Amino acid sequence: MKRALIILALAAAAPLLAQASETWLGLAPCELCLWQRLPYWAAAVLAVLALVLPRQTAMLLGLAGLAAIASGLLGGFHLGVEQGFWPSPLAGCKAVTSGGAMSIEDMLKNLAPIPNKPCDAPAFLIPGLPISMAATNMVYGMGLGALALRLARQGARA
Repeated sequence: MKRALIILALAAAAPLLAQASETWLGLAPCELCLWQRLPYWAAAVLAVLALVLPRQTAMLLGLAGLAAIASGLLGGFHLGVEQGFWPSPLAGCKAVTSGGAMSIEDMLKNLAPIPNKPCDAPAFLIPGLPISMAATNMVYGMGLGALALRLARQGARA
C-alpha cells in the first residue's frame, strides 16, 4: 500500500507542477508538453487501482512504471525537437509561417487555440538554468518509471 501511495503522489505531482508553472509562472505549453502529461495520469490511475486491488499491486505498479517511462520517452523526443534533431510530427507544434503573402484571416485560421507555442521553443522552469521542461520531464519520467518498476519487483518477491 505504501509503495502505491508513493507512485500515486509522484505520478500526480508531475502534471500538477506543469499546470502550476502555467498558472503562476505564465509558461505556455505546446502540444508535446500536453502529451507528456497523459502517461503520468495513467500511472496515477494505476497506482490508485493498486491501492484498491492489493493482490495486483506488483503488476499495476509495473504498468505505472511503464507509463512513467513512456512520458520520459516523450520528453526525450520533445527534447530532440527542441534541439532541432528532428521535426515534430504534430501539426499543433509548428509555428505559423507564411509560404508567401498570407492574409490576416489565413494566419488566424492556422493558429491553434491551444497550445499556443511551437514545440521547438523550449520552456525553462528555472531562469538561468539551461534545462528545459522537456529535459526535466525526460529525467523525471525515467526515474519515476525505474522506481515504480523496482517497487513492483520488491512487491512481487514479498
